[in-house]
Amino acid sequence: MNLHLLRCFVLAAEELHFGRAAQRLDILPSALGRFIRLLEEDLGVKLFVRTTRNVVLTEEGEQLLGDARKLLAQADAIQNRFRETVRLRATKLRVGAIDSAAAGLIPMLLNDFRKDRPDVEVQLLEDKTIRLLPRLLSGRLDLAFVRPPKSRAPNLVYRHLFYETPVVAIASSHLLARRERVSVRDIADQPLIVPDRRSRPHSHDLTMKLFAEAGHAVYVAQVADEKQTIVNLVAAGLGVAIVPRWISRMTVEGVTYLPLTLEKKATTSRLPLAAVWMRDSRDALRDSLLQTLMDNLDRYEAKA
Repeated sequence: MNLHLLRCFVLAAEELHFGRAAQRLDILPSALGRFIRLLEEDLGVKLFVRTTRNVVLTEEGEQLLGDARKLLAQADAIQNRFRETVRLRATKLRVGAIDSAAAGLIPMLLNDFRKDRPDVEVQLLEDKTIRLLPRLLSGRLDLAFVRPPKSRAPNLVYRHLFYETPVVAIASSHLLARRERVSVRDIADQPLIVPDRRSRPHSHDLTMKLFAEAGHAVYVAQVADEKQTIVNLVAAGLGVAIVPRWISRMTVEGVTYLPLTLEKKATTSRLPLAAVWMRDSRDALRDSLLQTLMDNLDRYEAKA
């Protein structure tokens, strides 16, 4: 029996929503639907009843869910045992990070880590949370620094680290760029450049919530996927953007980064950052890097 098809089925059964399940798998909903049909054809039964409003398990789907979870747990346990054996001989650590962590946290962390473990090669991958988590689950990454999602795979461990502080990116030629800091009220009438919510929900929602709490409507002039693109659009004078402070390390000519003064009633002011790894897996290199992280966490947080 194809384990990948079973994983797709279990996630679809847990979410009862093909769109959300596909996002967790980092595939298209149409691909997920095709995998489910292949499994149904292989078993000769119908596993889901789909309507325009909802998705429900059939009686056969309910029966399969428990067995599938047990089978996948056994397969994961076997895979983890072999991975642990290989990791004991390894000197390479594969680490993923979202863009702001790659710009701010990772350079400080690796500088400290290499003082103790100069023999370890750290292979870095910068990407979005929704693309890093599937790589962790498949064993292509040992550790990742991400925005913690609302829906979390049970075989991943999340450790909250701290919150990143938002700042305002604004064209250096703009009159507001002369100020020492700005508030949401100051930029309420400015066109905004915001991240795509599907790939960066935390960053997108932060801007929306800050404006809502300040009692201002949001004028979205442009949606962009990458932080570097957003900053370049700011430099071109297309609008302003609220970004993590570590993004200000991406020096772009014509862009000024200003501290953001928050309304007294504001409850949403920062972006969470978490370390995540496979549950019940032993990895001496990963744990050594995590120990360096925790030993210096206060210093890193002070610069976030």
